[in-house]
Amino acid sequence: MNNIALKDLLYKIADDQLIIGHRNSEWTGIGPILEEDIAFSSMAQDKIGHSYAFFNVLHELGESDPDTTAFLRNAEQFHNCQFVELPIGEYDFSLVRHFLFDHSEMIRFEMLTNSSFEPISLIARKLKGEVKYHIMHANVWIKKLGTATNESIERLQKSLDEAIPFALGIFEESKYEEELANEKIFPGEIALKERWIEQISDVLKQTELQLPDLSLTEARTGGRYGRHTEYLQPLLDEMSEVIKSDPTAEW
Repeated sequence: MNNIALKDLLYKIADDQLIIGHRNSEWTGIGPILEEDIAFSSMAQDKIGHSYAFFNVLHELGESDPDTTAFLRNAEQFHNCQFVELPIGEYDFSLVRHFLFDHSEMIRFEMLTNSSFEPISLIARKLKGEVKYHIMHANVWIKKLGTATNESIERLQKSLDEAIPFALGIFEESKYEEELANEKIFPGEIALKERWIEQISDVLKQTELQLPDLSLTEARTGGRYGRHTEYLQPLLDEMSEVIKSDPTAEW
């Protein structure tokens, strides 16, 4: 088994979960309604827990312990897609990101349940049950606000148009796509993207929202190999402030 390819896959999954988890946690205390304040906080906690599970597997493969890996790297060492590092913006943008990202996450975990690398398949089987509820939450609010008032529809459509190029960056292909597929670890990003398009399209058809023409949309890529927006490093600095105050302490 190609450990380099395996680690590459694990890092991007773990980093996506860690960063979107911290971004979603920023809604704690400022949600538009109490229900959404609690929902985003809960989902954020889930995603940070998901990242920990994958960082543990990386540790077992010889990488640093989860805390060191999560909090003591610089932006160029992270493998997350650029989509998850963008600021939370207004609620409509965070909702659209939640919808687009969590659908990709659910499909990825479903695909990984059949991975030939057992530690990944076991984690995926466990976590997809949690992500199912994230998807249900996203779908309910997209359908509700995507069929409500002209203002809600227009705001969601604007956020969807802005988000799609970054969302396509989720599926940036690995340097090791062929190895991962041949060893039956993961079928690949193209297969994932095709299922994602079908799934989100089915939901959006139940609203007044229009999916932008993906064939004319340039994906915002680079995040998988250390090319990030200006927003990631300040977020990492904030996330690591406590551990950097005394890296040897046991918290």
